[in-house]
Amino acid sequence: MLAKSPDLEFAGVWARRPEAAAALGAPVYERVEELFDACDAVCFCVPPGVQAELAVKAARAGKALLLEKPLADSLEAAERVAAAVAEAGVPSQMILTMRYGRSTRDFLDRCAAIRPFGGHALAVSDVITADGHPFGTPWRLRRGALLDLGPHVVDLLDAALGRVVSVRAHGDPLGWVGLLLEHEGGAVSEASISMAATGDEVPWRVAVFGREGTAELGPAVPDDDPLGVVAAEFARTVRDGGGHPLDAAHGLRLQRIIAEAESQVTSP
Repeated sequence: MLAKSPDLEFAGVWARRPEAAAALGAPVYERVEELFDACDAVCFCVPPGVQAELAVKAARAGKALLLEKPLADSLEAAERVAAAVAEAGVPSQMILTMRYGRSTRDFLDRCAAIRPFGGHALAVSDVITADGHPFGTPWRLRRGALLDLGPHVVDLLDAALGRVVSVRAHGDPLGWVGLLLEHEGGAVSEASISMAATGDEVPWRVAVFGREGTAELGPAVPDDDPLGVVAAEFARTVRDGGGHPLDAAHGLRLQRIIAEAESQVTSP
């Protein structure tokens, strides 16, 4: 994404494995502080717990942040990241990938026009069950669907139906989780998420029902380029200022909802 973007200069990489960093074709730095000195903004592609630690350092160094979801591996760590961003006054933006696709934005425009009152979402993958899955990283295998898929699902329903004000959850993050969300204005939505499917992967499906029609979101259209849009909007956010709607504060709000849902499905 960074190398392809005409809006960004890929300044360098820091990683725990320098040989892997070198394969990306940019200068490699032995210390993350050296990377901070060489750039204006930092993009993260690390586990949530590592992101939480390094994002605070980057914000305090005055760097703009392009952040993965979830913001952190715990609510407390997410609060520290959002606080560091606010205190430093640096730009931030979350890579909630689906929100940058043309099909998603068309869907959300349709939702705004139909006076929505309810909806549902399904997000299922085989990350946990498939051998050697590229997204089968330790934190995903340990924490399951809520922390990984949950931010995407909650964010989409939040954007379509209004700010989420409460959540009720049941199930197992390593199996199947159901969410019941209540939104500002009285709308209600339901979501089913799992990373324990087998066989053919089920595509994302979101449907919203309104007093003046319905809106549906399925698989991305072929000419969607969400990562290209991520890079372009981040460059504009850093260059022009003024913030971005999908910033660290938004990521913290999603994390609070996910943390509450996790507490309900993991409590004795």
